Amino acid sequence: MLFIGAALVASPALALKLDVRVQGLQGAQEANVLALLDIYRERDDAALTPSRVLALHRVAPDEIRDALAPFGLYRVEVKDDLQEPPGEEGTWTATYRVTPGEPVKVASVDYQVTGEGAEDPTFPKTFPMKVGDVLLHSSYEKAKSDIRYAASSEGFLDYELTRHQVLIDPVAYDAHIVFHIETGPQYRIGKVTFQQDLLDEDFLQGYVKVKSGDVYDPDRLMALQGRLLGSEYYKDVEIIPDKDAAGPDHEVPIEVIAKRNMANQYRIGLGYATNVGPRLTLDYRRRYLNRWGHKLRSELSLAPALSSLEIDYRIPIRDPTREYIIIKPTSSRYDTTTRKGWVNALQAAHSTVTPGGWRRNIGIDYLYDDLETSADSLGATNELVPNISWSKTVADDPINTNNGYRLKYSLLGTVQGLVSEVSYLSGQVQFKWVKRLSENYRFITRTDLGATWAESVDDLPASRRFYTGGDNSIRGWGFDVLGPNEPVTDDTVGGRYLAVGSLELERRIKGPWSAAVFTDFGNAFDPEYEQKFEQSVGVGLRWASPIGPVRIDVAFALTKDDGDYEGLPPARLHVVIGPDL
Repeated sequence: MLFIGAALVASPALALKLDVRVQGLQGAQEANVLALLDIYRERDDAALTPSRVLALHRVAPDEIRDALAPFGLYRVEVKDDLQEPPGEEGTWTATYRVTPGEPVKVASVDYQVTGEGAEDPTFPKTFPMKVGDVLLHSSYEKAKSDIRYAASSEGFLDYELTRHQVLIDPVAYDAHIVFHIETGPQYRIGKVTFQQDLLDEDFLQGYVKVKSGDVYDPDRLMALQGRLLGSEYYKDVEIIPDKDAAGPDHEVPIEVIAKRNMANQYRIGLGYATNVGPRLTLDYRRRYLNRWGHKLRSELSLAPALSSLEIDYRIPIRDPTREYIIIKPTSSRYDTTTRKGWVNALQAAHSTVTPGGWRRNIGIDYLYDDLETSADSLGATNELVPNISWSKTVADDPINTNNGYRLKYSLLGTVQGLVSEVSYLSGQVQFKWVKRLSENYRFITRTDLGATWAESVDDLPASRRFYTGGDNSIRGWGFDVLGPNEPVTDDTVGGRYLAVGSLELERRIKGPWSAAVFTDFGNAFDPEYEQKFEQSVGVGLRWASPIGPVRIDVAFALTKDDGDYEGLPPARLHVVIGPDL
């Protein structure tokens, strides 16, 4: 027992210390040498012994030469030195002084494309590496990969690299590239058929963006698979080309085997936002209702300030990946500082994605508004509201965005006598931009502009007036409490115009945690009432969660009458969970 204890105490003293130095290199060359040099990689190994160090040191010069060969360096000189410490607790020092020499250069290129694709413009007319270029193996492998990709993407499925080699003359110290490719015949896409038991095949053909006779491109078939999986109709999609059945015309029949997804999806959620308070959300989705791909979604949201029921029925048409008819009944109950009551609506719209990537909705809404504002009440009103909108979201990451924007234009109006009791036209622009300035800084700005052309704000239902304030508007105030005020009671009336902006700078603290400073400004306005500009400033804490940023803000209402407060202006806490865009 005493011997074992002594061995355990002594063992740490036997740990070998090793310092490895490589001199004469820098950049990518140095990085590649260190990555492949065993003595460097094992320098901190607790089990390292003197005999192992000697063995690693012997092979190190060859490893250095091998690591530099991809850079065209074949006359590398290495002077190695290994210093053994005088005592057991000293540090071994391995030093390698490297003289890389001149790189070998390409002296000749023998590049040939033969077969049916010899004149196909997809293949480069000359090999990407030229006479006089330094022989970088990475450049050669990229050129080789690009030519092979060109062959497969142009339907030359039977291509063969009959010769592909790099010959190095050690005496002349130059390189000779030989690259011959035989393309074989060009294959084309044949008839696309489906093996599934869910949807009508004519409807599924809307997902097929290729037609018989198109050049066979594996990427286009992968895109078809992605579109079908993205539709949520199927949980598994397999694309099977039958090249053996191509025949003399070289058209490859394509069979798509798809397994249906579960029809129903349920979701329940609990959350909190300072705009509406604690919230319970019940969501039901029916992924498919019939053989023509109709879908249904319903969502019930219950919160003290705002509760709603929404049913979304979609009918895909023509191109089902981009275009559909939407029928959407909604019912909302407001119990906020400025509005109380119900708004019921029925929307019918045509939605499509334009060639420029905009989602365009053209529709007509029937609106029943029975809201009472803090300043007045029109009683129940009915409207028939034609509307059009364009929206676009571009983001590098839809959950935690570093760079991206969201932009929406909308226009709607009514005509007196066509169900509606008044005539008006309203337009709105909403914009938000996120920009990563550096590794640690992110800038966020947004603006919301709106204008309504009507004889008086008093003619507008409360749901068509502009209000502002709250988590995603002007922080420091409650939800929709800002707008023109009735001069006698000081109640918020709402306005025909809206102008709100925000500037925010975020700095990463550690890991997913960030801090932010911000200012929000603007208001809802109306010419019939006093115009008042509001502004807040604040600080916030951010956590980049898997479902999007969790934002906790403390906003100070700079322009608010501070009443009994002294020193700092009134403050308000805001909590929001969800993606920036």
